[in-house]
Amino acid sequence: FKPVASVYRTLPTPIKSGVSNSLDNLSNVLTIPNNILQGEFAKAGVNAGRFVINTTVGILGLVDVATLVGFEEYEKEDYGQTLAVHGAGPGCYLVLPIIGPSTARDSIGSLVNISGGDPWYNVTVRNDTHYFSNMDYYTSKITTGIDFRAKNLTSIDNLEKNSIDLYAAVRSLYLQDRKRKVSNSKKITETLDDSDWEEIDIQ
Repeated sequence: FKPVASVYRTLPTPIKSGVSNSLDNLSNVLTIPNNILQGEFAKAGVNAGRFVINTTVGILGLVDVATLVGFEEYEKEDYGQTLAVHGAGPGCYLVLPIIGPSTARDSIGSLVNISGGDPWYNVTVRNDTHYFSNMDYYTSKITTGIDFRAKNLTSIDNLEKNSIDLYAAVRSLYLQDRKRKVSNSKKITETLDDSDWEEIDIQ
């Protein structure tokens, strides 16, 4: 992803912001069911409202209109976080091909996505809806990876240059960040900017 992310960073800021906003809006279709499974019904309602407003008025999420009109700040949720909320420990740390950092719990959460838990996967890959194709799903996931890599390009380069043990440093950052997301803490993981440090997985 690094060479593509380097080129992506040269794009005008409005384009990059629009892409990020659109991807964040799309991820709501996974966040909302996890809000419900975690018992966060108010957040599910807020995120559903955000999704409707940004998809319509915000032109498929390119503009974050929901935030502009006062909706609560959006936080992503996934099945790994839901399992953690219900008491599942992280298990062993894993580095998966292409997907990258994960844990046994988060890997199981990712499997739930392709087992029917991700509405976006269901309407693009799993079922023939005639409105979306497999490429819509895979393009969104690849673009998510590029967007993530571009946001964290400098941080990851610094980590590679300054870490005595890169594997241990990445493991520590990933586990800290997952713990922060499970607890919905606002604390920023050390050495990173305010972009997400998240598992780039097939969701």
